[in-house]
Amino acid sequence: MRTFDSGATRDDEDSKLDYEGYLSPLAFQRYAEYMHKHRVQSNGKIRDSDNWQKGIPLDAYVKSLWRHLIEVWTLHRKSIPFFDEMDELSQEEALCAVIFNAFGYLHEIKKAQEERNEN
Repeated sequence: MRTFDSGATRDDEDSKLDYEGYLSPLAFQRYAEYMHKHRVQSNGKIRDSDNWQKGIPLDAYVKSLWRHLIEVWTLHRKSIPFFDEMDELSQEEALCAVIFNAFGYLHEIKKAQEERNEN
């Protein structure tokens, strides 16, 4: 039990998920910028920000994940020990693409688990 200077009490946080501690606001903001940029489709139309949640096959996620992971790896090897500005932007884009595909893949797994548990 925690007691604050004001006298207010709360349960200990040891068993609670610490989203604020697990996530980086800098990385999270950059990822949101990446996602916003990629809302514009090749035909010029803007898709909804949650369009990906409609469902993308796992095979599509993993193939794209590998392409972007290779891009990250290649830029990493090329840029050691320092990035130039263009490589840094490319690396950020590639890392955001890796996050998107990993996050989407995980979303599909968790969605399938929830659907199984409902039945």
